[in-house]
Amino acid sequence: MKAQPTLQQSIKREFAFTIMDVARLLKTYADQRARQFGISRAQWAVLIRIERTEGLKQSELAEMLDLQPISLTRLLDRLAGSGLIERRADPNDRRANRLFLKPAAKPVLEQLAALGAGMMETVLSGLDDRGIERMLKELGLVKDNLRSAIQRNSTQQQAAIG
Repeated sequence: MKAQPTLQQSIKREFAFTIMDVARLLKTYADQRARQFGISRAQWAVLIRIERTEGLKQSELAEMLDLQPISLTRLLDRLAGSGLIERRADPNDRRANRLFLKPAAKPVLEQLAALGAGMMETVLSGLDDRGIERMLKELGLVKDNLRSAIQRNSTQQQAAIG
């Protein structure tokens, strides 16, 4: 006979499912909303990351966004074709490109910022600022715990191999 999960185990499992559902739904909603500007959520994410850290390498951006280099290259090709970004050769590494926004990206990013603010008003409706701050702090702790666990597992796997 299978043991029934305790209430505590059920709540913890439900937490994981809820986080995954919220992330999936937020991605779907962002994709729907971004379409009005003729871009995808993935392109939006690329633009925001480049805006935050102009001059980063394509490989760094792929790692940040957890994308395969070929998938990122396609996104960058579309954004470059739209005149929103440019690739510049890295002066220290001839195999690498660094990414920069073009002037045409500024109004698009302003529109996307307003769109994002409106989306989050809808998403966080019914929550007060204190609740949002608390949730953000607690999710930050969950994120840190996951990063630590991933690092430990990676270290253990490397030790087992080597």
